[in-house]
Amino acid sequence: MRFGVAAVVGLLTFTASAAATPVPAAEPYLPKPTGHHPVGATSLHLTDTSRLDPWVPQAGARELMVTLWYPASPSSGPRAQYMTPKESELLLADGGITSLPPDVLSTTRTNAVKDAKPVGRWHGLPLVVLSPGYTKSRATLTSLAEDLASNGYVVAGIDHTYESAGTSFPDGRVATCASCDVQHDQAFWNKVGAGRAADVTFVLDELTGAHPKWRGAGLIDPSRIAMAGHSAGGASTIPAMLTDPRLRAGIDIDGTTQDPIPDSGLSRPFLFLGRQGQYTPGTGAAAATWERDWQHLTGWKRWLVVTGAVHASFTDIGLLAEQLGLDIGADLPSARVSAITREYTEAFFDEHLRGRPQPLLDRPARRYPEVGFCSVATKTCG
Repeated sequence: MRFGVAAVVGLLTFTASAAATPVPAAEPYLPKPTGHHPVGATSLHLTDTSRLDPWVPQAGARELMVTLWYPASPSSGPRAQYMTPKESELLLADGGITSLPPDVLSTTRTNAVKDAKPVGRWHGLPLVVLSPGYTKSRATLTSLAEDLASNGYVVAGIDHTYESAGTSFPDGRVATCASCDVQHDQAFWNKVGAGRAADVTFVLDELTGAHPKWRGAGLIDPSRIAMAGHSAGGASTIPAMLTDPRLRAGIDIDGTTQDPIPDSGLSRPFLFLGRQGQYTPGTGAAAATWERDWQHLTGWKRWLVVTGAVHASFTDIGLLAEQLGLDIGADLPSARVSAITREYTEAFFDEHLRGRPQPLLDRPARRYPEVGFCSVATKTCG
């Protein structure tokens, strides 16, 4: 699940050729959100004094950086920064990318206005928590977050400190990937899942407790909360849901799951969304983890795969790589996979947090022939 290995089998199929090939100098950008709400974004620095950092205990209490995206008043203010120059440098270095300016990802044009005024009814907005892939910044899920926010959701993206290539704090400190130096065995991945579940619970407490850390927290409906994630973040959705009953629904986007669901099962709605080549039932070890968990998902559930996608296609990494002239090895353009990811994710949350039935989730759609609905019984997707 590293940036240059499994977690970006896409972004970094291009590594060898990228070093020798000039790339366009155009400013990278994120796709326009599909909703009618303007989007605001703000960052929170949160400290969980109830626990030591699991990767660097000598650092003291667990610190997290969280970005909130939300419906906002129209504003002509500055756009929110995608990530800091140092975060860009560290993320590219982790992937072995030397053909790009180190700060290029920090110049990505977003659609959200920094610190814009949040709008909505008291307790009127559902909340979605997003968890990125291992070694990835929360920024890599920005296009999905902006789209959800434009459609009336509050979205909280979490940087899991010492698991990302780089996390910048407001005082100038930068935490790097201390966990990358730990042996990546089964116990390691179980620790990742448990730690991310604890991070999610803490963030929910900070946003919905008696003394919330965000001025717009009163807009959040604490009875309508869900989670989605990519790669390790997707896999951690299950332990987070098992740990925190406030999470009413969850999505695993292209993440091989780790801890099995207990025999008692998980009855809340769940969606698997992944690559056709990796996650078609019966195709290998990754799909086998989904098949194992499928048997213990006792509520509403779907298993969808996208033909032509690679791992990076589901995040901003694929989008930005292709804009910068880098071949991620996908047969389907990342802009198309991004549109699919955003629409199916929103449909899932609209159905299960807003009670709006979504035919898109019931059967294959003509406008998305790349998306297959999988049957574990027949081990087919169509």
